[in-house]
Amino acid sequence: MEKTLRILLTEEDAEAEDIAALTGFLRAELLQLDVDDVTTVVGEQEAPPGARAVDITTIGALLVSLGSSAAGLSQVMNAIREWRGRCRGSPPTLRLTLDNDELEISQATTEQVSEAFDLFVSRHSTIEA
Repeated sequence: MEKTLRILLTEEDAEAEDIAALTGFLRAELLQLDVDDVTTVVGEQEAPPGARAVDITTIGALLVSLGSSAAGLSQVMNAIREWRGRCRGSPPTLRLTLDNDELEISQATTEQVSEAFDLFVSRHSTIEA
């Protein structure tokens, strides 16, 4: 059964272009993994020209099609952890959703992120290869 992980990146006071760039960098890294696809979430409406209001929930959103392998989720989580560790300054807030299970990481230490990610993966380890 196909599993899809939704990733939402947000950063307080960040410009839409900055979030879009971060999302693009993460997407490029995830595409290097053994996943079926990584797509950006396209908003249903575009903001009028010159408008500052944008739907941040679509700018920083990715959908990762994991296939049916639990190893795929583990690879993705490791890649996200490494990518987050390379972010300059304060890393963006991440909201990960899989099967109605949501994990949000904002201001956390590397150890806290690792522990949270490991728990998230273990909750979904029943995915059969």
